[in-house]
Amino acid sequence: MATASPLSRRLVPWLALAGLGCLVYLIMDPFLAPLAWAGVLAYASWPLTNRLRLKCGGRETLAAGIATVLAVLTLFAPLLWLAWLGQQEIGRIYPAVQTFIAAPPMPPVWLQRLPWLGAWLMQQRESLLSDPLGMASLARTWLSDHAIDAAILAGGIGRNLVKLVLALTILFFFYRDGARMFREVRHVLERFIGPQAQGYLAAAGSTTRAVVYGILLTALVQGTVAGLGYWVAGLTSPVTLGVMTALFALIPFGTPLAWGGAGAWLLFEGEVGAAIGIWIWGGAVVSQIDNVFRPMFISGVGAIPFLLVLFGVMGGILAFGLVGLFVGPIVLAVVWAVWREWAAHLDDA
Repeated sequence: MATASPLSRRLVPWLALAGLGCLVYLIMDPFLAPLAWAGVLAYASWPLTNRLRLKCGGRETLAAGIATVLAVLTLFAPLLWLAWLGQQEIGRIYPAVQTFIAAPPMPPVWLQRLPWLGAWLMQQRESLLSDPLGMASLARTWLSDHAIDAAILAGGIGRNLVKLVLALTILFFFYRDGARMFREVRHVLERFIGPQAQGYLAAAGSTTRAVVYGILLTALVQGTVAGLGYWVAGLTSPVTLGVMTALFALIPFGTPLAWGGAGAWLLFEGEVGAAIGIWIWGGAVVSQIDNVFRPMFISGVGAIPFLLVLFGVMGGILAFGLVGLFVGPIVLAVVWAVWREWAAHLDDA
């Protein structure tokens, strides 16, 4: 009876493992985003979970349940509050838009004197005054043409809410069994890679911490400070605009688009002083928060360059969506750790 060659004995298990990995990926693909979100949330709040575990006398299930309830309250309570405020502010925005269409304000004199823009603005104002119902008709036509897009957007919001609920469910098991999972992952990686797997895991963990605190918390602070400026400037929806600014702040160099647009709106309404104040507040305070807090957290990562984290954030968003905000920098941080490990061995040689 013929025996298998040494090459086939080594190759067949690896092929079987690769096929099994492909099957696992096909099964788990719909759940990868909730798993990633649950992992990020669990890692970011792990110190609090350890304290709860000590308070509960080492009872893992009880501590995990309390931590999950706190996470649900932390995530859903602000969302419900913002939704209620947004509904209130949208109710005030609609009459303001109707008033603007019925009686568009006169652009500032200095804006009218601009060679091309001033003439175009005056022409648009005259067309609105001559046919105020035309804009409403155009709006209805645009809404009817984009009804399918609105349905897709609503479906996307619903799917994201389902993913959020699933991520919070997974979060409970990460809280309860996360320490054991981490020990098993580290043990398996050390068997495949060697002792340097510890350095790769440390790089992934430190980058996750830096991205969560350096980007997410910085964006929340920027949105809060910008919303305060919008309220002082007299804008009708400071909370909604503050939330939009926080979302823009998640993207590198995206904050000026938010406070710059708010200032441009005030300028078009003739509030020159308020517009200049918003621009000064945005450039001198809101954007500078990003320059102070984010490098402070990123510097805690160690030798990982800030440019690498920047590429990870932007490329991760383009590749994986919002969860790529965290996945991208983590992947590049692990690659950087591998590179530094190999480069160090080359220097030793």
